[in-house]
Amino acid sequence: MPIVPIRITEPDRPASDASTFALWQLGFRPFFLFASAFAALSIPLWALEFAGVLSRPYLSGSLWHAHEMLFGFALAVIVGFLFTAGRNWSKQPTPTGPLLAALVALWISARVLMLTPFGWAAAVANIAFPLFAALSLAIPLVTARNRRNYFFVGLLMLLACAAAVVHLAALQVIEVPGWLGIQVGLDVLLFIMVAVAGRVIPAFTNNGVSGSNASKHVAVEYAALGSLLALLVADSLQWGGPVVMALLALAAMAHGVRWLLWRPWRTLRTPLVWVLHVAYLWIPLHLGLRAGAMQGWIAESIAIHALTVGAVGAMVLGMMTRTARGHTGRALRADRFDVACYGLVFAAALVRVAVPLAIPKAAVQAVVVSATLWSLGFAFFAVRYWPVLTRPRLDGKSG
Repeated sequence: MPIVPIRITEPDRPASDASTFALWQLGFRPFFLFASAFAALSIPLWALEFAGVLSRPYLSGSLWHAHEMLFGFALAVIVGFLFTAGRNWSKQPTPTGPLLAALVALWISARVLMLTPFGWAAAVANIAFPLFAALSLAIPLVTARNRRNYFFVGLLMLLACAAAVVHLAALQVIEVPGWLGIQVGLDVLLFIMVAVAGRVIPAFTNNGVSGSNASKHVAVEYAALGSLLALLVADSLQWGGPVVMALLALAAMAHGVRWLLWRPWRTLRTPLVWVLHVAYLWIPLHLGLRAGAMQGWIAESIAIHALTVGAVGAMVLGMMTRTARGHTGRALRADRFDVACYGLVFAAALVRVAVPLAIPKAAVQAVVVSATLWSLGFAFFAVRYWPVLTRPRLDGKSG
């Protein structure tokens, strides 16, 4: 009988050459890595700029901070996700290699220029990035006639318009408040999140948790998405008063019901799924808190951070973890390191929102603690997923 040698391999060892640098093989890789690193770094940078240690950029203080978290961090994650999902939707290539590296370089240059007094250069870079990303996504979708997802191209272009409002206002080209661009950008970001969440959270729940029976209701879907589109229009036109209050109330109720239909309580033993449910819960909370802020009951910043730290931070971590694992051939299972990252960002959201509500005098301390927790959560993700995002897939496939 011939002797057949037994080859023992490590379960996580790539089928292809592990030394190959794979960062530019698909959009999620560089954008998730650099966005998470920037999420960790930007908070200390904001603190240094606010304290006067860094030279004042032409956008300073809270406006710089809001711009960078929206058009820097969040937009990079969105582009990375859409380039990855867009390839699956269209069966056509999305940017890879030198083209992907050039887009990342444009995004990095925009971040650097935002720390300088060169306003026009920063404006051009920050407006150009979402426009080029929209074009890069449009080409495969149009080639495949994937009309169902054309609206994502339009939303990226709306983000470019929102960024333009911020910069042109700061450069005194237009006479509107720069914060209008931030609010419109937040509305677009919120709509992108709920559109993607409506597709993936019920599917991930039913696929990942046996017997969960997450469901959808047509009327609830229309109310949830339609109310946010109407809110986007109202904010763009700078409406206020009863109209916006009614839209906020409708949206909060619709998204609360939508969340309940997904049976979140059945996911508690599956961190890769429950992280998305917990993130989504912050959306109706944000809408309700925003209504309270309009009435003068609470500070507006509390409502904003319920969205940005709670919903965006947790949703981004959950989606980056799942996408990075699934598209590198790894098991769709969050490990203890992932759960620690989730916990840090959840804690950051709770401290940033709940403490100022309960103890207004402790608001400054809450901001410091929340910022530290947020930075640690994303720093840990960047360190943990550096080898995952820069090395080839474990199964030897491309991407």
